[in-house]
Amino acid sequence: MNAIEITGLTKQFTGKRMSKVNALNGLELEIAEGEVFGFLGPNGAGKSTAIKLLMGLLSPTSGKASIMGKDASLTESRRHVGYLPENPAFFDYLSAEEYISFVGLQFMMDTSLLKRRSYDVLKRLELWDARKRPIRGYSKGMVQRVGLAQVLVHDPDVFILDEPMSGLDPIGRALVKDIIIDLKKRGKCVFFSTHITDDVEKVCDRVGVIIKGNLVALDRVENILRSGMEGYIVHLQLSTEDLGSFAGFEAVRRAGSVSEFYVPCSAFNGFMGAVNFSGREVVLVETKRRDLEDFFLSLVTKSQESR
Repeated sequence: MNAIEITGLTKQFTGKRMSKVNALNGLELEIAEGEVFGFLGPNGAGKSTAIKLLMGLLSPTSGKASIMGKDASLTESRRHVGYLPENPAFFDYLSAEEYISFVGLQFMMDTSLLKRRSYDVLKRLELWDARKRPIRGYSKGMVQRVGLAQVLVHDPDVFILDEPMSGLDPIGRALVKDIIIDLKKRGKCVFFSTHITDDVEKVCDRVGVIIKGNLVALDRVENILRSGMEGYIVHLQLSTEDLGSFAGFEAVRRAGSVSEFYVPCSAFNGFMGAVNFSGREVVLVETKRRDLEDFFLSLVTKSQESR
């Protein structure tokens, strides 16, 4: 059974002068248990609309969705879901400790288990020292951490996170990435939206790219990175006189006694054969490839050109 299944999901809003605006067009997705899925797109692409439909906060114009085999329109489907909205808002007169307890009780957690889990998540998200202070006195990053804490406390099977790294500093972002990786190891499904390609590249198994309400790409992250492979930068320990040993290959940079050569994939074996024959020392070999950001920007550019 898939953790999340989305079939033909469409949402149409009424705009100015009764015009129809399609925020989401026939979305089709299957996300497995234990999978980390990145939902990537520019602002206004339809990411949050899709998540709100999945969480039952909006009704679809057409299509359907399910979570752990249960219709997403039913409350029962969300009993095993941890959800973080794009702009979390809490009862800010409560402390983090009080709010986490409130959330746990809504999921009918046993009191002793709730106490242990509250301690664990507040510690993990570095909120323990501030746990008794009212949330209204928290920074934006701390509020985001409270949002993540309330997602984790009942240990759900599926995590649906809308821009989970928003408002976090580099330390907080690294912490969230570690948490997502840990959830994957424990067999949890994590579905999160973002417009930051580095987040997807670091933690996701697959990525879907949505632009103007349309899913324009869907693939494993490793396949995208592999297909973007262009060549290698090879760092060699060479004297100036040795450069002639590599005729046909131009040194792109020289720093002291180390020369850097760009070698296309098709020529790599031949180049390394020449290096082996020369007996020169290989200092470093780096891959030169198109990353996920390049892939994403090419899709956005293509979409803009097709207008």
